[in-house]
Amino acid sequence: MSALRPGSWFRPKAFGWGATPARWQGWAATLGYVTLAALIGNAASHRGPAWLALLVPLTLAFVWLCWAKTDGDWQWRWGRD
Repeated sequence: MSALRPGSWFRPKAFGWGATPARWQGWAATLGYVTLAALIGNAASHRGPAWLALLVPLTLAFVWLCWAKTDGDWQWRWGRD
């Protein structure tokens, strides 16, 4: 396992596309996203599809954070070289 560059919270996935948490900040961001998404879903569960207006921007912001804080690029991978 190679060392992460300073400021990276995520590392590219070994299989597939995207990133996975590699430092405590990445895990904290992931836990925060899951917690906020669950709260939004729970608070709006009986109020129609308006909860999407909150969940979509939250998800886009989390994906952007993951992309910005990943050590390397996002591309399809079939395993470590």
